[in-house]
Parts: sequence; structure tokens; C-alpha cells
Amino acid sequence: MKALIYTGHPAWKESLNPIIKSRWEQHINEIPEIESFRLYSVYHQSQKDIESQLKDEEILIGFNIDNYLNESFFERHPNLKYISTLAMGYGNFDRDAAKKHNVTLTNTVYGAQTIAQFTMALLLDICHDIRGNSDFIKKAPDNVLSGGTFFNPIDRQIELYGKTLGIIGLGHVGLWVARMAQGFGMKVIASSHHIKTGPEYASIEQVSTEEIYARADVISLNCSANPSTVNIINKESISKMKDGVIIINPSRGSLIDEDALCEALKSGKVYAAGLDATSADNSHSHIPLMDCPNAIITPHIAWSPSEAQLRVVDVAMANVKAWINGHPESSII
Repeated sequence: MKALIYTGHPAWKESLNPIIKSRWEQHINEIPEIESFRLYSVYHQSQKDIESQLKDEEILIGFNIDNYLNESFFERHPNLKYISTLAMGYGNFDRDAAKKHNVTLTNTVYGAQTIAQFTMALLLDICHDIRGNSDFIKKAPDNVLSGGTFFNPIDRQIELYGKTLGIIGLGHVGLWVARMAQGFGMKVIASSHHIKTGPEYASIEQVSTEEIYARADVISLNCSANPSTVNIINKESISKMKDGVIIINPSRGSLIDEDALCEALKSGKVYAAGLDATSADNSHSHIPLMDCPNAIITPHIAWSPSEAQLRVVDVAMANVKAWINGHPESSII
């Protein structure tokens, strides 16, 4: 078999590139069924790039490769038997076309704990504004420091103990968010497409999304983006929430009606929002939410710790081995 792999660019540290490349090579060399492979260190590639670079490979792996995988694509590349996105989400795969052409599609569940940690970081920043308080005290002149500044935070401090966290989407990430929140003494309620069973869910009260709106002090969006979740946070759903609710979104910008959230942030209905995903991910331009002081916005970086970037390779290649052995994991179809 032959493989074409788009490894992605390392986030924040270019020196990771040879390390990541070496990790891919190490794993591939341990799979005798893969007789040859090509690695491209790119994150975004056009359909033209993929079409020109894909020859007779049976395996295609990479970030952001899902938008082009339709009926005509599979017809032009009949040798393809396995395709994997290196993302946690499922993307826009044409599942029916893949099934018709006997192609296995998988995602790569590499960073549930990583994204959950960032989810809690967004929440803790809202609760404590550590950097803001640090910057204030470091820059304050002596006359301010001697005037009762110490022991007085510059803004409201919020304790999480005893508060209710509502998780929408109790998948891999949602479960890790629940575990971390419970460590802070929060009560966790969650909704999902179906009731999750098993001992790991025993301490999580599974409820409807409507009940989360009504009961949660903090709402964390950990669901996938699909037609049923587009604008799941909107004017109507916000009206059902507690006054002063906090909303966290480390998932996809399409989950939120941003105009409705802006209005709620300005009115105080929503106390604050922590967003690692917004419409700016796609527009690459300034959006109105960026003008809301009570919205913390980061540039979609929850996935980026070096530990997670290396784990992507390990999980992706474990999935390839499982497929070769006839038992595909993380299979979408």
C-alpha cells in the first residue's frame, strides 16, 4: 500500500517540524503493509493540490481534507481505500459516496483532555482575570500600591464550587470537561444525542438541552457542528438561561448566533463568554464579538500544545493499523 499524508504545520514552534516528521516516519516504518509514503508539511491544501499530488495511493491522511471528498472525487481516485482527517471533528465527508466506493473514513480523537483543559482555562480566566490583575499590580505606581490596592481585585472574582456546569455534547471532550469541573466541586449536568452509559458517566446527570438552559450557571459547548447544532445558542435559547450565565465555546463558531450573543453580553443577560471558535475562523476578519469587553476570544488554539500535536501522529497511525487489521477505530461510516 501507498500513503499520502499532510502533516500540518506545527503550532507556535517551527522546531517541532522535524520531530513531528520523524514521528510519522517511525510509525509508518513499523507497518510493513505500507510500502511507500509521501509527507507534506501543510495544514491547508486546495482541491487542486490534493488532486495533483494524489496518484495511486490507497491511504490519504491530513487536516482539512474533507470538503473535497464527494462522488466525483472517489470516481477519479478508485485506488483510495482509507481516508482519515487529523481533526477531532467529523468534518464534511460525503459518507454515502465513501460507502458506495468502499472507502473507510475516520477522524482522530487525540486531544479530548487537551481541549477540555483549554475549556477550563477560558472559564478560569473569566472567573479570575489572572493576567489582568497581574498587569495592573506590576504597572501600578507606588502611590497607587500604597493606597489600598493590595487585597482588592480589579474586577469580580467568581468561585466555581457548588455551581452547575451544563455540557452540551457529552463526547470525548465533554466527558473530560465534566471530570475537570467536578474537581472544582461543580455539579455537572449534560445533554447528548443519546444517553451515555457506563461507570464513567455515573456522576453526571444527563438531562435535556432545555434543562441545561434553565439550570446551568456555566454552559460549555462540546458538541460537533452539524445541521442540528447550527446556532444552538440563539436569542430564544439565551432567553431561557439564568441571568448572568457564562458561555464557553471551544468547538465551532457555527454553534452560536453571534448577533444574539453580542446583544446578551451587552445587556448583561450573559455575564461573559469564552470563545476559542468564532466566525472569524473562516472570515479572517474583525467580528462584532471582538468589541464586547466581556467576551474572551482566542484564535482557535485549544488543540495546539506540542504534546497533543505529537499525539495526533500516534493516534492516527494506531487507527491505520487497526484498519489494516480489519477492525477500524474512530470510523465515521
